[in-house]
Amino acid sequence: MAHDPRGRDAVLRDLQNAQQRYGELKPDEKEYFDSESLKNPYADSRILHGNGEEEVRAILVGIDIEVGEVLLAESLKNTGKPIDLILSHHPEGTAYANLYSVMHMQSDILNRFGVPINIAEDLMEGRAKEIERRLMPLNHTRAVDASRLLRFPFLCLHTPADNMVVNYLQKLFDGKKPDTINDVLVLLRDIAEYKEAAHNGTGPAILVGSKTRRAGKIFVDMTGGTEGSKEIFESLTSAGVNTIVAMHISEEHRKEAEKNHLNVVVAGHISSDNLGVNLLFDEIFKETPVEIFECSGFHRISRHV
Repeated sequence: MAHDPRGRDAVLRDLQNAQQRYGELKPDEKEYFDSESLKNPYADSRILHGNGEEEVRAILVGIDIEVGEVLLAESLKNTGKPIDLILSHHPEGTAYANLYSVMHMQSDILNRFGVPINIAEDLMEGRAKEIERRLMPLNHTRAVDASRLLRFPFLCLHTPADNMVVNYLQKLFDGKKPDTINDVLVLLRDIAEYKEAAHNGTGPAILVGSKTRRAGKIFVDMTGGTEGSKEIFESLTSAGVNTIVAMHISEEHRKEAEKNHLNVVVAGHISSDNLGVNLLFDEIFKETPVEIFECSGFHRISRHV
């Protein structure tokens, strides 16, 4: 919450709104209310299996956890490497089903960059409903069911980690004030996760613009569930944004950004996820280190000296 790009007050407002919605429900409606939302503002981050009281000494961590990774945890246990917790970055189970709920935070982020709140909320409402419809028919619980059968506590941390990477990169660009798009790439490639990705052929890349173009005002757009509305780019240009640094961007969104003369740098999806999770882990395990087993695209890089 302290790293949420909306600011802490906006997050506390969300929690207060959840309390108000819960208080207004009839007794029979409260059965279906997500009570976790009264203290956790990120619907895509949940304890998926377990009670939260388990002692954790060793964690299997992956960007994605599916049934295969749960079976990997069982195999590790059988080779004398007991796993106390499986942790995924991307949501599964109920956290995946409710991914669309966190998209509304993008409205406040856009507003902080100069987009009128009425425009941001109007466009985001339609996009969030589209994602909700897209998620409805999916089989959300496969990995959660596997973890339950094999008795592994299972946790996913999505938006909290994405908040960490957005906060980190936005402060970097605001402080360094890169002159050109090439300068943006240089700054990104100096970060261990992006350097590793560049060596693997998945490093930061320019999708719209060129190395010699001026970077201008940079908007790091990497949190809030998934991509927002493609209609927002016109408003971003009007608000004075010149360059977007994103994890990933669809072809439809890329075309709209190009139409509105925005530079777009894709930092990289899995590398950005790695950076966010690593930054989060640096805070969580500052006092109490645990053994981490890496899988599914995650590589632990600590920034502790």
